[in-house]
Amino acid sequence: MTSKISFDSPLYVLAPLAGFTDLPFRSVVKKFGADLTVSEMLSSNALAHGSTKTLHILKKSPLEDPYSVQIAGADTDIVKQAVEVLNEQEGIDIIDLNCGCPVPKVVGHGSGSSLLKNLPLMGAIIKTIKETSNKSTTSVKIRLGFEEKNHVDIAKVVEDNGADFLAVHGRTRAGKFKAPVDYDAIKEIKEAVSIPVIANGDIDSFEKAQWVLEHTGADGVMIGRGAVGAPWIFHQLKTGNKEIGLEIKHQIIMEHYDKMIEFYGAHGVAMFRKHTHTYSKGYKGASALRNQVNHITDIQEYRDVIDHFFKTSHMVS
Repeated sequence: MTSKISFDSPLYVLAPLAGFTDLPFRSVVKKFGADLTVSEMLSSNALAHGSTKTLHILKKSPLEDPYSVQIAGADTDIVKQAVEVLNEQEGIDIIDLNCGCPVPKVVGHGSGSSLLKNLPLMGAIIKTIKETSNKSTTSVKIRLGFEEKNHVDIAKVVEDNGADFLAVHGRTRAGKFKAPVDYDAIKEIKEAVSIPVIANGDIDSFEKAQWVLEHTGADGVMIGRGAVGAPWIFHQLKTGNKEIGLEIKHQIIMEHYDKMIEFYGAHGVAMFRKHTHTYSKGYKGASALRNQVNHITDIQEYRDVIDHFFKTSHMVS
């Protein structure tokens, strides 16, 4: 099977973010410039036991090609079973192992960034995925270490056990999401391994993404929270143009709303409120809009209100 992933030019990847990077959001960023989208993180336990909720999260948009599914796990046998479940699913190109999640619930089970404390186990799990998977590509998402940095050792274990590329969040687990991102360490990883490296962490603007690519020598950037409320960052990167018109923003916002309704039905209205709040930041009349939409439950009425607002409102200078 040939990989659909090419690193001939920088790869722009949407990071998995629980509660945000669902199918509607992923399809929007994919349509407007992201090269690769990744599912929300799935528990290998839940997959192995055939959880229907988990299989629903797996669903992808037809636009998501290539598509990566991220799993977390700490037991090679369970991970093997999870991969066998994924092998039966069409349309997945990459299985990604999460070795970066700092959330206590995940770490407590020995998965996520907990694997950084046990490199032999991490290596065995990567190898299990690579040998079991019928998908073209295996990738791994890491941090720089658990308490202390041992990023080059971690990256070499990833490479030695057969991963095709890796994504690096430039903090340790102890650094959670607050410590400064160590882009020098990402550069050191890039220089130490021969597989492609994707840089991740605090990439929140077109300029920052350009700088990170330049500074680290990475083969791409992975953007998570920087895309929430501003999914057009991928459009900027793909077109190479920092300027983004209000018409494009309006188009992206409406596309996102329509996809939410398509996927979640009437419940999508309430779910879109948080997105309306982030999208309207910086617009004149934003607080009035937020108050207004908090009371709307009708699909068409909500659509008309935001359509009118983003079509006619201007940024506060």
